[in-house]
Amino acid sequence: MAEVHHFAYGVINPVLAFILSFLGSLLSLVLANRARARGCTGWRRARWLLLSALALGGTGIWLMHFMAMLGFDVPDTLVSYDLWTTAASFLLAVGMVAVGLIVAVFTDPTAVKIAVGGIFTGIGVAAMHYTGMSALRFAGTMTFDPTLVGASFTIAIVAATVALWFAAVIRGASATVAAALLMATAVCSMHYTGMSAVQIELDPGAPPVGGGLGAFELLAPIAVLACVMISSLAYATVGSTVRQENAQEEAMLARARELYEAAALVPAESGRHK
Repeated sequence: MAEVHHFAYGVINPVLAFILSFLGSLLSLVLANRARARGCTGWRRARWLLLSALALGGTGIWLMHFMAMLGFDVPDTLVSYDLWTTAASFLLAVGMVAVGLIVAVFTDPTAVKIAVGGIFTGIGVAAMHYTGMSALRFAGTMTFDPTLVGASFTIAIVAATVALWFAAVIRGASATVAAALLMATAVCSMHYTGMSAVQIELDPGAPPVGGGLGAFELLAPIAVLACVMISSLAYATVGSTVRQENAQEEAMLARARELYEAAALVPAESGRHK
């Protein structure tokens, strides 16, 4: 078995991965809260849930996964990533989280809906992890410890179920931040449990690795994608809040004008009666 490094650059990758997972989880919870707002139904609710899935699946899980993967290295061989398999893992992460959120939150949430959505989403998140692992290209073969693979799937299902429960019931800033920290911890635990299952056997006769992207070639696109996604989702959240506040203020001003006009007519009408 070849020597495998999971923290080739020290703590920088796991720390950045945790931060991305926390930010994605936090945005996802805020967006899910928008979906649960009074009067938010139909397509409006579905839109907020899809944005929530993009935040959690795209930033909190997928970007976290590949930021952590940049610290993975096999010193005795060149390691690269297949672009299309990597893209497929992104779609899988966002799609499975979206299905789970729709099942659990689109209508009135129940324990059964959250459990079903959690199982479906958890399996999808773990499948995303191993799809991302299959994007690795190196001169050898990869196998996995079945016990640790099972543990990673279990953690993924529990984490997804808890995440959906948070999305369905959590309110308030402090509770949301605490829930996002717990979700990020669970996602990172699932990732590194799955990574500890990896076993690499090199093949000296294998052809040179080619056709993929190296870790440093992925760093810039991942950083740009993270900035764009987090900024866009944050803008959607803040912009919605500002629009709601403006609408409420306009409604209050309109009501105040109506009351003022009604009050202004009272003396005139009283004089005519006299």
